[in-house]
Amino acid sequence: MLFEQGPIRPPSEAGSLLLRFTRNCPWNKCEFCITYKGARFSKRSLDEIFRDIDAVVAIIEDVKERSWREGYGGQITRSLVSEILRDPILHEQYKHVAVWLYRGTYNVFIQDANSLIMKTDELVKALTYLKQRIPKIKRITSYARASTLVRKSVQELKELKDAGLTRIHVGMESGCDKVLKFIKKGVTSKQLIESGKKVKEAKITLSEYIMPGLGGKEFSKEHSKSSAQILNEINPDFIRLRTLQVIPGTPLYDKLIKGEFKPLSEDEVVLEIRDFISRLENITSTITSDHIRNLLEEVEGNYPEDKQKMINIIDEYLSMSDEDRQLFRLGRRGGGLRSVKELFFPGVREKLKRAKAELEKSEGKSIDEIIFEMACEML
Repeated sequence: MLFEQGPIRPPSEAGSLLLRFTRNCPWNKCEFCITYKGARFSKRSLDEIFRDIDAVVAIIEDVKERSWREGYGGQITRSLVSEILRDPILHEQYKHVAVWLYRGTYNVFIQDANSLIMKTDELVKALTYLKQRIPKIKRITSYARASTLVRKSVQELKELKDAGLTRIHVGMESGCDKVLKFIKKGVTSKQLIESGKKVKEAKITLSEYIMPGLGGKEFSKEHSKSSAQILNEINPDFIRLRTLQVIPGTPLYDKLIKGEFKPLSEDEVVLEIRDFISRLENITSTITSDHIRNLLEEVEGNYPEDKQKMINIIDEYLSMSDEDRQLFRLGRRGGGLRSVKELFFPGVREKLKRAKAELEKSEGKSIDEIIFEMACEML
């Protein structure tokens, strides 16, 4: 009853069943990404995909039978799932399905990085089989590259929607052609617009990812301005913030070491996000900040009604003293703070000041160096 799963999924798909239709990334040249480096892309056959779906169905049936055997009346209860998770004999895929059943969302995320590179008719067959075998499924989502989507017709995308595909996640990263070229994204701003509009016309929910800080000091202004302009044209359902973290082992990290890329400080990234948000207009998108990389998790809301609220949160952070901003960054990267206001809860600020002094003494580094290392560890 084993089935194949890939390495990642969007944070918004944390409760989804993960099924792998393609392996790794067909592009795999983005300078900031390490996920698929050294891994070869391949398409899985329909027979393989069908077997994996059948394996999931077998696990579902087995979990339900176990519920009856152990006195839970066929219900997927917390106690049952806890027993399954503690069972050393059961493999991780089995446990994954059990947790998915318990959560009851019945959402599915199709892996890996660009599932829509499959031929449309084959992907339709795979989605149709999935829905037939697991009728309770409510939502099916997938990553897709803009360069792939532009090669699909609107009619093809509509066929995929009819087969069950309800949401597409696109790693836009930037709307600035200079930045896209610098990071070797393999797409242009024109393709981003065309692909986004096609998805919207097909009535598939669209999530576009923007990466604050990706332009570095050289292209920061152009990065935020052009990204906002493109998203204003597309009007995606979701705009998801994914602040850049330069990861050792990536080509972008090598450029940083060589001085070819000058990263923004966290405060400069916040200023860039403020500029970006202020330029978004005439859209009905939802901004989300659902990744640990983002310093200000609270900066999210719906356009146009929450625009000023998001700007106010940023301004509240920027108006704090240098020391308080530093303490907030320490608390955030240490995993203890989720909002600016929490810094001023009774005793929190004093606790962070003590932690700062202790860390600087024990580590022999500046607190900013320590905060940076904490941010890398949170990925």
